[in-house]
Amino acid sequence: MARKQSAVDLSDSFEKIPVKIFPNQQTASLQIAREIAAFIREKQSRKQKCVLGLATGSTPKSLYTELVRMHREEKLSFKNVITFNLDEYYPIDNDALQSYNRFMRVNLFDHIDINPKNIHIPDGQVDKEHIREHCRTYEKMIEDAGGIDVQILGIGINGHIGFNEPGSGIYSRTRLITLENSTRIANAYEFANISQVPRLAITMGIGTILKSKRIILMAWGSSKASVIKKAVEDDDTEHVPASLLQNHDNVQFYVDDAAAAELTRKKSPWLTGDCEWTPSIIKKAVVNMALKMQKPVLSLTNKDYNEYGLSDLLVEKGDAYEINLQVYYMLRDTITGWPGGKHVDSLPSHPERSKPWPKKVVIFSPHPDDDIISMGGTFQRLHDQGHDVHVGYQTSGNIAVTDEFVTRFLDFAVGFEKIAGINTGKSGQIMVDARKFLARKKSNQVDTKVIREIKGLIRQGEARATCRYVGIKEENVHFLNLPFYETGMIEKKPMSEKDIRITMEMLRSIKPNQVFCAGDFADPHGTHIVCFNVVLESLKRIKAAGDEWISNCWLWLYKGAWQEWNIDEIEMAIPMSPDQVLQKRFGIFIHQSQKDMVPFQGSDSREFWQRAEERNANTANIYADLGLTHYAAMEAFVRWNY
Repeated sequence: MARKQSAVDLSDSFEKIPVKIFPNQQTASLQIAREIAAFIREKQSRKQKCVLGLATGSTPKSLYTELVRMHREEKLSFKNVITFNLDEYYPIDNDALQSYNRFMRVNLFDHIDINPKNIHIPDGQVDKEHIREHCRTYEKMIEDAGGIDVQILGIGINGHIGFNEPGSGIYSRTRLITLENSTRIANAYEFANISQVPRLAITMGIGTILKSKRIILMAWGSSKASVIKKAVEDDDTEHVPASLLQNHDNVQFYVDDAAAAELTRKKSPWLTGDCEWTPSIIKKAVVNMALKMQKPVLSLTNKDYNEYGLSDLLVEKGDAYEINLQVYYMLRDTITGWPGGKHVDSLPSHPERSKPWPKKVVIFSPHPDDDIISMGGTFQRLHDQGHDVHVGYQTSGNIAVTDEFVTRFLDFAVGFEKIAGINTGKSGQIMVDARKFLARKKSNQVDTKVIREIKGLIRQGEARATCRYVGIKEENVHFLNLPFYETGMIEKKPMSEKDIRITMEMLRSIKPNQVFCAGDFADPHGTHIVCFNVVLESLKRIKAAGDEWISNCWLWLYKGAWQEWNIDEIEMAIPMSPDQVLQKRFGIFIHQSQKDMVPFQGSDSREFWQRAEERNANTANIYADLGLTHYAAMEAFVRWNY
């Protein structure tokens, strides 16, 4: 009797580099850390040195956190480990807040038992006339160590690895390189402004990297999705340096779901072999086809389906007309003017439940303005429709207040006390000390605790004013000031038990039916993803504890100032009229400290109200292009099951 042949998995057939996809960066980082730990221990058992090539930036931080945990809790020793870092800004002091030398100490080396003599990082302080000699020496040290066993890489949005910018040759070695403006803009979140980002860097060459015995490249978030697709599926080219890794025989990419979104197996799975035509896959396929062909959904024909590679869908589901209607109704049913549910007996196709009504609603805002920027129209509508709306401001947002704005605030405080005839006493001395500090503050200096508290107070006042503008009761405004944020720097602490406890206490005190939370993980500062994880972990723990109210609590995610949901992902779209768009704009304007000049703004130079309006208008325009009603703007949400 013949054996039945199992189906061959062709889902990754477009990929020229092996890619492992994980639900999130924590899961991926844990897997990589386990592999590295096993390799270190294997080398130890043979009494051999283990040579690691290390990367910096936000991408490997969760990996280093896990390695530190393994050292503390699982007795992983690094005494036999030799490290070589990929790159360093030039020129930069080794102790500067943004230096990769300091980054490695803070995130890894200061917490493990590695021999300091085994740590090698390009020197951003070396005299320029000695740069070439320094680079040759660095190459020689790698060679003398026996070469790099495992090289860890991140990837830039332009495809750079290390600081090998587009155009870097496949045989390039360690050298001084000029940074592209796109790289400087992408890294500007680490600095007060773009002008402070160094224009040069020392980096291992692509040839140096390719000599490593094994290469692991990590990528997290939707901002990396496009370049991951280019590096993995397109032809190798010096214009996308990471694509040159196709020439290595032991390389693997570890990415999260968001970074994998543009891979063919994720974006167009029907092209990689057999496809299970679920409603969500059908919606994605038809919406993408309609947008590419610039046709409303109901105008698509059988010929369009065949030309777009969806002939299998026609075979399985029948005529284009029926499929078009199915997708049109799915899109139509996401649109509602009632974000808390409509107060009627039953609306089966509505994205939110009718009951309970009115609902207790919690809006979590990572920074003190994300609520109004990301869902200001929905925020207002929830209140106006009679729901009991609470806002939880998760962090103080103090690092986003300029020193100049603090000085202005201090001038007002001093002037007010003089007019009122108030004896300033201790508060007066605090203001004097604050002025002195700001007058002498260096560009790379961290604010004092008092300065951070003043900046936090400024943002807290703006948030309170926004809630008054919307109509929220004073007792419904909650400032959580989660501890992970309070470092005074872009670099934050990991999520802690205290962060979770604070959040759980607030949730249990309100017992909400609806929770809105930021799902915008492209935030370059990393605050949004930590805030999301805190909320998610809090809800999971409350659910596990058996609290009765949690079974009736829905979690909705919005996106912030950095990006928007794809149309096929949206599960609730709240339309806005031109007047409501203006009302939202004026609410954003209340946050005066965030207008005109914001430190650590990231790669987008527009003000937050401009980003929000353009994004909301674009969402409405896409719905209209697909054949739905054309609104002035739309805010979009996705429901998250926890």
